[in-house]
Amino acid sequence: MRILITAAGSHGDVAPYTGLGVRLAEAGHQVALATHRSHAELVGRCGLEFRPLPGDPQAGGEPVRGKGAMLRRAKQFVGELGRGIAEVAEPGADVLLLSTSTAPLGWHVAEATGTASAGVYLQPVEPTGEFGPVVGGARSLGRWGNRMAGRAALGVVDRLHRDAVAELRARLGLPPLSGSAMRRRLAREQWPVLHGFSSALVRRPADWRPGLEVVGNWWPAGQGELPDEVEEFLAAGPAPVFIGFGSMGSGQGERLSRLSAEALRAAGRRGVVQAGWAGLSVDSADVLTVGRLDHAALFPRMAAVVHHAGAGTAAAALRAGVPSVPVPVTADQPFWARRLTAVGAAVAPVPFAELTAERLAAAIRSAVDGPSLRHSAAAAAARMAKEDGAGRVAELLAALPRQAAA
Repeated sequence: MRILITAAGSHGDVAPYTGLGVRLAEAGHQVALATHRSHAELVGRCGLEFRPLPGDPQAGGEPVRGKGAMLRRAKQFVGELGRGIAEVAEPGADVLLLSTSTAPLGWHVAEATGTASAGVYLQPVEPTGEFGPVVGGARSLGRWGNRMAGRAALGVVDRLHRDAVAELRARLGLPPLSGSAMRRRLAREQWPVLHGFSSALVRRPADWRPGLEVVGNWWPAGQGELPDEVEEFLAAGPAPVFIGFGSMGSGQGERLSRLSAEALRAAGRRGVVQAGWAGLSVDSADVLTVGRLDHAALFPRMAAVVHHAGAGTAAAALRAGVPSVPVPVTADQPFWARRLTAVGAAVAPVPFAELTAERLAAAIRSAVDGPSLRHSAAAAAARMAKEDGAGRVAELLAALPRQAAA
């Protein structure tokens, strides 16, 4: 079976799909992963076919300030994505697997080509009474309020994609159709969406429609050993604290480097600081600055993990069974930060905008010195180890062609 996975965004938005793709390839399928050119090496290392999607999630380098400017950049990004997503599907596929970020465009490609499709989401975006919308960081508003807020959040997504969808449908020869109308159609058809996160972190809401499932994480492929420099540093003293903000903090590298060094010193801990998009760099005998490393190999060796609470990093920290210090910045990060705290595996989130060396040092001390956090994280890790998210996707694929032909 020819499978095309589409994913857009930063490294954390794309890397899980390499693990999913490799697993499907091992099952005998021909798998291609369509994403940005900046991820071509990541995809190629896994032995998957790479297909380029337009747009660069790191374009510009500097942070965008102001709601209007952010909206304009987001619309530009979506517009570029819409103009390219039909092209990557042209070589043909039996199944389209659509990520959270590509589904609002991919639905229309699947309709035009008659290709079977399914969602493979990293976030629980379907409205529910059990929690508020994932993006926006809203706290629970009660069952009715949560559902209403969730629908409003999807409305924002549909408005953001409106122009790109109209252009795409015209290009594909399809009649006009709004995003909300497409969502209603998919709900009636019980379009399948498999969510690649653990029920140890978010259980499947009881009020979700049939076809929406939580299956467990898809872990990035190509995980390997740590570099000798890292192994030597780990062996030279007690377990350090990891600090990394992934794709967040662009333009604040100097401030975050200084803050991280001061916090580690005040907490009396060694540290491993990841450069990330912000370009953190700490020069100290007790702190090692690293580039991109395999979280699965590194995190179990840490005393605690300070991170931005992106979906993939939050899951990797929990999988490692170590306490987290979540420092959420934007989008779905406040949601995952609160989930880690709710399951007892993290200290209370420290919002990025409120981060100081003093607050970070106090949070690190609480995480390292609190045995209950490590116990809860270890219990969650044991539960995650029993899940087979990629295997569940493989099972779904066996039924999809029959559904398309019915």
